[in-house]
Amino acid sequence: MGFFSFILLGLIVGVIVKAVMPGKVGGGWVTSIILGVVGAIVGGFLGTLIFRTDLGSFFDIRTWLLSIGGGLVVAAGYGAIKGRN
Repeated sequence: MGFFSFILLGLIVGVIVKAVMPGKVGGGWVTSIILGVVGAIVGGFLGTLIFRTDLGSFFDIRTWLLSIGGGLVVAAGYGAIKGRN
């Protein structure tokens, strides 16, 4: 998957995560993109560890599921850290 498709995936995942967990993800579009991209990386890492699979192509369902799952994990962690202040 190329750089721009990874950014697009991160943007879409960030919007999905922000819709699912609106209180946990503060900030604007930049925060959503960053959390989405980091979530995709974390999702790929967790997919490799748990399911022995990694991110596929942009239109592969496992890419989306792993990225959204990773995004939810990252957003929960971000909300826990940011909520302490």
